[in-house]
Amino acid sequence: MTVTVLETQKSALTDSKGKFSIAAQNGQNLKFSYIGAQPGSLLVTAETRSANITLDMVSNNLNEVVVTGYQQERKKDLTGAVTVVNVKDIRDIPAGNAIKALQGRVPGVTISTDGSPAGNVAVRIRGIGTLNNTDPLYVIDGVPTTRGLQELNQEDIESIQVLKDAASASIYGSRAANGVIIVTTKKGKTGANRINFSATTSLQFYGSKLNVLNTQQRGEAYWRAAVNDGSNPNNNSTYQYDWNGNYNNPVLNKVLLPEYLDAARTLKPADTHWFDEISRTSVLQSYNLTVSNGSEKGNSLFSLGYYDNQGIIKESRDQKITVRFNSDYNFFNNRLKIGENFNATYMRDVLLPTTDITSLALIDEPATPVYDINGGWGGPSNGMADRQNPLRLIEDNKQNKNNFGKVFGNAFADLAVLPNLHFRSNFGVDYAINYARTIRKSYVSGFLNDPSNLVNTSGTYDGSLTWQNTLTYNLNFKKSKLDFLLGHEQIKVVNQNFSGSRQGYAIENYDYAYLNAGTTNVLNSGGGAGNSLLSFFGKANYVFNDRYLASVTLRRDGSSQFGINNRYGYFPAASLGWRLSEESFFKNKISFVSDLKLRYSWGQTGNQSAPNYATNTLYAPIYGTNITGLFDGGTAYDIGGSGTGQLPSGYVQTQQGNANLKWETATQNNFGLDYGMFNNSLTGSFDYFIKNTTDILITPAYLAVIGEGGNQTANGASVKNTGFEAMVNYNTNLGRDLSINISANISAYRNKVTKLPEAVLTSYPGNGTDKNILGRSVNSIFGYVANGLFTTQAEVDNSPVQPGKGLGRIRYKDLNGDGVVDNKDQDYIGSFDPDFSYGFNAGVKYKDFDLTFFLQGVQGNSVYNTYKVLTDFTSLQPGANWGSRVLQAWTPQNPNSTIPALTTVDRNNEGRGSTYFVENGSYLKLRNIQLGYDLKKALKGLKIRDARVFIQASNLLTIKSSSYSATDPENAVNNFPIPIVTTLGVNVTF
Repeated sequence: MTVTVLETQKSALTDSKGKFSIAAQNGQNLKFSYIGAQPGSLLVTAETRSANITLDMVSNNLNEVVVTGYQQERKKDLTGAVTVVNVKDIRDIPAGNAIKALQGRVPGVTISTDGSPAGNVAVRIRGIGTLNNTDPLYVIDGVPTTRGLQELNQEDIESIQVLKDAASASIYGSRAANGVIIVTTKKGKTGANRINFSATTSLQFYGSKLNVLNTQQRGEAYWRAAVNDGSNPNNNSTYQYDWNGNYNNPVLNKVLLPEYLDAARTLKPADTHWFDEISRTSVLQSYNLTVSNGSEKGNSLFSLGYYDNQGIIKESRDQKITVRFNSDYNFFNNRLKIGENFNATYMRDVLLPTTDITSLALIDEPATPVYDINGGWGGPSNGMADRQNPLRLIEDNKQNKNNFGKVFGNAFADLAVLPNLHFRSNFGVDYAINYARTIRKSYVSGFLNDPSNLVNTSGTYDGSLTWQNTLTYNLNFKKSKLDFLLGHEQIKVVNQNFSGSRQGYAIENYDYAYLNAGTTNVLNSGGGAGNSLLSFFGKANYVFNDRYLASVTLRRDGSSQFGINNRYGYFPAASLGWRLSEESFFKNKISFVSDLKLRYSWGQTGNQSAPNYATNTLYAPIYGTNITGLFDGGTAYDIGGSGTGQLPSGYVQTQQGNANLKWETATQNNFGLDYGMFNNSLTGSFDYFIKNTTDILITPAYLAVIGEGGNQTANGASVKNTGFEAMVNYNTNLGRDLSINISANISAYRNKVTKLPEAVLTSYPGNGTDKNILGRSVNSIFGYVANGLFTTQAEVDNSPVQPGKGLGRIRYKDLNGDGVVDNKDQDYIGSFDPDFSYGFNAGVKYKDFDLTFFLQGVQGNSVYNTYKVLTDFTSLQPGANWGSRVLQAWTPQNPNSTIPALTTVDRNNEGRGSTYFVENGSYLKLRNIQLGYDLKKALKGLKIRDARVFIQASNLLTIKSSSYSATDPENAVNNFPIPIVTTLGVNVTF
């Protein structure tokens, strides 16, 4: 429990038995606070020597203080759409990126991810509100950044708040149109000296491998395709067949393989399972140590973290070391506080072409051996697709690593000018460096070979400096409470990059292969950019009698991204709240309602994601890049006619400037409801929003007659998003030893493009004329409508003209009824937007055991199943392997199949975008299940505050639509596969 003298702000912590000691004068007030409890107070009198204080625990603490924008507010005073994340729910999930662990836990926040060790994520708050960068703004300990949380140790996070509406986010102005995620890291606390250690070890499994053909099955599928075409199946280089030769009633007796696949007699036929060759059961480890100390004079915390994720693709790996230090010290009777928060991160990732590797595991024929008879690389032979050996790509790239270093943090001073007037100055830094040196090795792999090699060295240096100054004033009188905030902020962003490469290396050894060892094709490049932001902002909050709430915000931003005509933008917001539950006519009649608050907010936020220098017309000297001598846009010319020496270079225009460029503006209305029932054991919220984004920054295509450098960034599009978000929580104790907690959320949004310049309509799904994206979601899918298969000759003869049609072929609809199936018969055939998204979390605690599980799902979204090109057809990739589904393809003997008849030639253009590839992407996943045991009682003889051991599993179960034909609808486009993860962990606090 924390004990605070309100008049001096001195504080102390009670010990484990509730005892405390603090100096206070007669007439001063003591405040007693504890997380999850109603605060208590005590007036100090001349007789006060000791006191017994009991706090009432509540299920949902409305007096909880949350961080919003540049200040803190009581949860019950919030009038905007702010979601406070329960960090405890994700603390033990070894995701490597805290945002990744939030998938499905925050309504209105869509998180897309893959299974890569680096933890790649994409975050969208309340849909897609722009046509360019849709990433939210992150604010970590007051310092804004756009890099996300992958470089932050998950164990260091104290709290996460998501600002979703304009009223809560507008204080961040021009960068807040896509929402704001505020993160506060752990700090030392007064009276608490603690050492915490946590460790987890996980095994990861590749649970979503596609079922592909083995060598025998692949031979059978090719035979069937050739026979269907009426061609001789023995006219190929890999397989020979013993069959009856009857095309009307074909019977295959045996598939025959040659002794060697290649003329050089180095490749023996194999039965390679490529998915098994490229994957592994991998290990993920995480270790964290935190030491904290606190007293009345100051607090400090030091943490050290190590994260090592060896991915399920062989040799993939992400290693991360984080060091964090923060401290704060009080001076002049606690009137001045000075402190800092600094974090250093080092990450090293193996640079593998994982998308190519997983694709090749599906494409490469099983008859191809991994190695030839001499121990060299196996590869394609005559008649096979010219695709690489994926294991060679792994082995030849495993030494290539990206090294990333980052320094992030802030230093601050907070001065109490008057008892309720505080001035705070904060200086933040966010700097990162990337460095990579890679080797492209020479190789021979089947008939593929490249005798050359190349070393490339590249680096980037980017970051920002932020200086903030804020003045806050709190005023309480009678039943009124007012908070005022005035602030100033300056941000400077810089970026520099370089790269260099050489070829002609005598030795392909990483310790030797530096640039100066190369002998030919010396190339280099580099560049840099930057921008700055100057802002002034203010906010006022008013609360009357804990019943009527109001807030107004205004921010003025000036950005170097925009021209002199529109350099400054204003972003206002206002919100109102009414706590009906505090009204006497409500409180006295509906007693089971503990809290009921109505909210409304309106506001505007901005987006400045224009290219650097987009307001300027740019010119560049381009010496020339096409060594064939053909036109390449180069500006070098032998103007002197000397015929020797270095050519002088002129300049060419690369961009048209736009002095009228201005901010994107997102205007949002939010209607909200917060409620609590049965002494707040049941709580929840509901929000409905309308968000209109105008003046969206786009760089449209331009007419060729304009000439070189005609591209110009302009404000020219509008998008509308509407939707709702709802969440509910239930917590209760069933006796002394048993407690349960349940939470659920659901959200949905609808996206609509309302304005686009005519010149860019063809850049989005549609034909750009009578069928265009206007009035539709930007995530719409456009294509042909597949209407089953032709199963009888009568259907073929009586159908519209369709080149390539025939028995067993896909039948496309003639939508315009002109008797011909052509590009005029395309229409909108789906949307990647879900009907709704949801999450469900439940926990049970019995004595020292606890069990939790979390379900996450999406419903009603379409996915474009790119795998079907290979799993359903033998003609779209004729020299590749195919999925096992081709064995169920249509034949006269299998007339009910929905998979097209096998063929070696795509005469029907069946790779065209159509509903055949659009499938139901709905799924429900068991994201996490965890069983824990509290060891504190078992170890009570030791000086241990807390100890817990747990086991858990992630992505253990997936329920998908039966109409989705691949394995994981969350990964329908061949991203890094999402693994099943099992974990054993321990947390100990001394």
